Amino acid sequence: MKYDILLIGGNGFVGRVLAAQLQSEGYSVLLPTSHLAAGRDLRMLPKVYDVHDFDELQSLCSRIQPNGAVINLVGVLHDKPAMPYGKVFKAAHVDLPKNIITAMQLHGLKRYLHMSALGADSHGPSMYQCSKGDGEVAVKASNLDWTIFRPSVVFGAQDQFINLFAKLTKLSPALPLANHQAKFQPVSVDDVATAFAMALKMPQTIRQSYDLVGPTIYTMKEIVEFAARKAKTSCAIIPVPAFVGYLQALAFEFLPVPTLMSRDNIASMQLPNVLPVNGQDALSEVFKMSRRSLEGMK
Repeated sequence: MKYDILLIGGNGFVGRVLAAQLQSEGYSVLLPTSHLAAGRDLRMLPKVYDVHDFDELQSLCSRIQPNGAVINLVGVLHDKPAMPYGKVFKAAHVDLPKNIITAMQLHGLKRYLHMSALGADSHGPSMYQCSKGDGEVAVKASNLDWTIFRPSVVFGAQDQFINLFAKLTKLSPALPLANHQAKFQPVSVDDVATAFAMALKMPQTIRQSYDLVGPTIYTMKEIVEFAARKAKTSCAIIPVPAFVGYLQALAFEFLPVPTLMSRDNIASMQLPNVLPVNGQDALSEVFKMSRRSLEGMK
């Protein structure tokens, strides 16, 4: 069977929403995953593949219709310090897009939708931003019909940002918070998924990059206060100096549990994660959407 869409990273937070939306619109979707259980709640049978293995990636591309599309949503948030970035960031954000491009070219596929991040920059202050920026450079240098999406922090019922802080505010009557003035413009997962799905039917989006943001800019403190209200807690948010946040992040990196915050995350916060001055509000101006607000989050 030939599929309409190869959805790489489709068992993640954004991917689950997008996969369901694509299927509801009648697309046949091939969803590669290294863990079948990760896709059990999707309304399709995921296939076990390692997308970082080039031969398996080629095999996946061979199963897509000539006029089909490949969507890459893969992204990781943490890696060990290295210059210019670590092996994990390099594999996920740089090598994988390059391999996808080559595999698509070998099988005559043209349409490619790529998930980057707001603030991605090969010369950015964090490893995350640099690696995402280098991934964009590779995509733009290809001869594919690409579209790049650069969302701010993505929120939704199953997100790992608002929900993380909601959990933390339940653990203590007070929460020390560094970088409390860092700015974000959170965007709804449903809006991001809709933009991807719409772009498949909009030739004018080919070879374009789009920043995706919500309607409101918040400080980190305001976001955590929102999370506390969502969790129905009375946790006090206490701003602390930046060096305290650095020490907290350093400690988190060495704990034998999934990293909550890293020094690289803090480096990313040096720049506001908001729509640039004179930037195009793509959701409103290109996709003609009424953007969902954080306050409307269920």
